[in-house]
Amino acid sequence: MLSVNRISKSYSTDIILKEITFSINRHDRVGLVGPNGCGKSTLLRILAGEEQADSGSYAFTPSDLRWGYLKQGFSPAPGDTLLSTLSLRDHEVTQLAEKVERLAASVASSPADQALLKFYDQTISQLQAASEQAGRVPEVLAALGLSQFSLDTPLSFLSGGQKTRLGLARVLLGDPQLLMLDEPTNHLDIVMLEWLEDWLARFQGGVLVVSHDRTFLDRTVNRILDLSLETHSLKEYTGNYSAYVAQVLTEHARLQAAYQDQVYEIRRMRQDIERTKNQSLSVELTTTSRQPGVRRIAKKVAKKAKARERKLDRYLESDERVEKPQAGWQIKQNFFDTSPAGESHISQSAIRLEQVSIGYPGFPVLLQGLNLDVQAGQRIALTGPNGCGKTTLMRTIAGKMEPVSGRVYVGPSVQLGYMSQEQELLDPQLSVVDTLRRVAPFNQTEARSFLHYFLFTGDEALNLVGRLSFGERARLTLACLVAQGCNCLLLDEPINHLDIPSRTRFEQALAGFDGAILAVVHDRYFIRQFARQIWEVHEGTIQRNWSAVDQSQ
Repeated sequence: MLSVNRISKSYSTDIILKEITFSINRHDRVGLVGPNGCGKSTLLRILAGEEQADSGSYAFTPSDLRWGYLKQGFSPAPGDTLLSTLSLRDHEVTQLAEKVERLAASVASSPADQALLKFYDQTISQLQAASEQAGRVPEVLAALGLSQFSLDTPLSFLSGGQKTRLGLARVLLGDPQLLMLDEPTNHLDIVMLEWLEDWLARFQGGVLVVSHDRTFLDRTVNRILDLSLETHSLKEYTGNYSAYVAQVLTEHARLQAAYQDQVYEIRRMRQDIERTKNQSLSVELTTTSRQPGVRRIAKKVAKKAKARERKLDRYLESDERVEKPQAGWQIKQNFFDTSPAGESHISQSAIRLEQVSIGYPGFPVLLQGLNLDVQAGQRIALTGPNGCGKTTLMRTIAGKMEPVSGRVYVGPSVQLGYMSQEQELLDPQLSVVDTLRRVAPFNQTEARSFLHYFLFTGDEALNLVGRLSFGERARLTLACLVAQGCNCLLLDEPINHLDIPSRTRFEQALAGFDGAILAVVHDRYFIRQFARQIWEVHEGTIQRNWSAVDQSQ
């Protein structure tokens, strides 16, 4: 269906893609993973014809293969509606039908005109496709949870998740045989994620998908293409995301063992060379010219030592030498209690909601009659459809909004830490270490040592906040909250904009915190690793669900 042969792409002197080669066949489900900035979206734009490669080629088989491309981040033009976005104007079918009638009359007059016959066949195919597409609109919109909107609804009325679904609808209405999806899971709630997984399971064509949702990749793909930020090349793995991580870890362990064996062997060779040199030198020092035989032997020993030394130097400069394997983002790390004073424990009830209703003045109440509590050390995931009031609830608990009614109780020993989606509290002009010292009484050494727990190592602590990635900012925000002594964290979509390596690092940094956490999150892999209880928003209230943690797997 798709063959890619040695595609390369650079921007100025920055290499993005280097001789990328792979193929996708019917029924293939291929996940494209790698850190932000490694070229995943660039590769998809090249395959969709929106950018040109510097070298290499790609081909669809057959040449008229129907393919669908979902861009990352759907940005409609001002004034766009569902109707204009889906290109489903009623008069299009009528115009095509009239065109077919005119062409039929022309074919009757000139039946031997092969070019006219071909154009006639193509127009009939267009009419059939347009008719089928128009007929499928209600079905597709209903499946994607958009049937409540009329086709003249402005897209400015839609949430981020609804716009993602609309983009999917536009792709699916084209009846594609090959799908190229760039972050199709962005902003989707769990219900829609599961719908998309089920739909892809039934899809009969090939799929190339970029996603940072690890559970989605586990449930949908059978191959992984790992695009390296360092080498700009691809490495292919068989199986889903979990199988890919297992293979990476196995390969890392093998390389680590080979490197360790090499270290021992080099040490042994150097000790042998040194011992041989010392033996020769000792003979030189303890003999005289009247003992030529012994000295000749000593010189041969010295030459042997020199030969071994040259051999070792050649080996160290050769391609045979095993480089020390670097611990990639897949490698787990263990962390200790990151609280600066070691006092992150809180009273038994950290937060309690008593008959709380939330919303905005002049608008319908979003959630009502909430009687919930967060206990010391609990890990709670708050889930629910887009626009159901999750962020509003977090802002209300954090004291940034007043409840419509009821009472939010925060324990006397509780210090809340609130991480919003925007990370607007970070000053882009400050360095990482200065940002931390601004909120905690650390000297330079203490601050850098503390930041190590949040995976800022070496000179990374000196980088300006304005140059940090989303993932680095999320970890820095978390570090600041913990350093301030916060023992109950409210995290609103903390990993929403993060790639898989950044999500993994954030999880590692969060692992050392032993206070209570309430997090709005849709990433089921994160939920499975993190949550001990799930709060689900359903029909204007919240249901506590302990068993859902296991079901999310």
